[in-house]
Amino acid sequence: MTDEDAEELTYSKAGVDIDASEQATAALIGAVGDLAGDYAGVVDIGDRYLGLATDGVGTKLLVAEQLHDYSTIGIDCMAMNANDLVAAGIEPVAFVDYLAIDVPNDEIAQQVGEGLAEGARQAGVALVGGETAVMPDVIKGLDLAGTCAGLAPKDAMFPGEAEVGDALVGFPSSGVHSNGLTLARTAATRNHAYTDPFPGDESKSVGEVLLTPTRIYADILPALREHNTHAAAHVTGGGWTNLTRMGDHHYEITDAFDPQPVFEFIQSEGNVADEEMYRTFNMGTGFVVACSPDDAEKLVEATDDGKLIGHVEDGDGTVSVRGLTLD
Repeated sequence: MTDEDAEELTYSKAGVDIDASEQATAALIGAVGDLAGDYAGVVDIGDRYLGLATDGVGTKLLVAEQLHDYSTIGIDCMAMNANDLVAAGIEPVAFVDYLAIDVPNDEIAQQVGEGLAEGARQAGVALVGGETAVMPDVIKGLDLAGTCAGLAPKDAMFPGEAEVGDALVGFPSSGVHSNGLTLARTAATRNHAYTDPFPGDESKSVGEVLLTPTRIYADILPALREHNTHAAAHVTGGGWTNLTRMGDHHYEITDAFDPQPVFEFIQSEGNVADEEMYRTFNMGTGFVVACSPDDAEKLVEATDDGKLIGHVEDGDGTVSVRGLTLD
């Protein structure tokens, strides 16, 4: 942003208070009892574990609405659920969706369905059903959510706890994914419309770049299992602090992926501080795995775009990345 005096945006100022959200989630969990797993609920069904994850697309839907393009949000919905299962070492196998809308619209429904079908193809899951609810008194526009079920042999799930001395292997994101869009949208539209050419790549509009679908990481699960993954983190809401879900250690990031241009655009347009960016967005790295140094090197060789990005040290739940310390 050229105006250095412009108000500095934060996620809270844009409308989402992460601390309040976490408190509300804690209150819900406290009311319903213990929920197994940081990313997915896990049920012992005898010789295997059944994993369940549920999530939606968030305010990325508002960008789709402005562009009248709902063709990719089904991929996002699939990704946000399937990736949570993969982070636990669970193979996604089936998905059901829930579309709530104020006015029935065949064209929108078709676009959403096509995106869900493509997401199912990428995740390797079966679309086994869904529900469409028309609720004009409750919904303005539409909302899309889903639930993904997965299975894991009992010896295949990740232990879920990184170990001091582990290496960290990162996998790049495809862009903003489906988190932090309230901040991203607010920043992006300070000086631009969604239909404006994206700076630096005029073949796409600002809105099209924000709608880049979330990467699905199901294809790397066999390699993660083969190379003795101790824990994994899907970098979603909370940005890089998600790594602390792998245990109360210190995560030293020495070679993170470069953020895609969309993050520089959001930061510049919104005058967003570095720390706020890394607490809100994936900043180019969408999935992180902790395993022994030997296994980490083999995992990098076994995957197309994984790379060593850091290591695990003794600590108390902090992440150091690009000169920042997050907790």
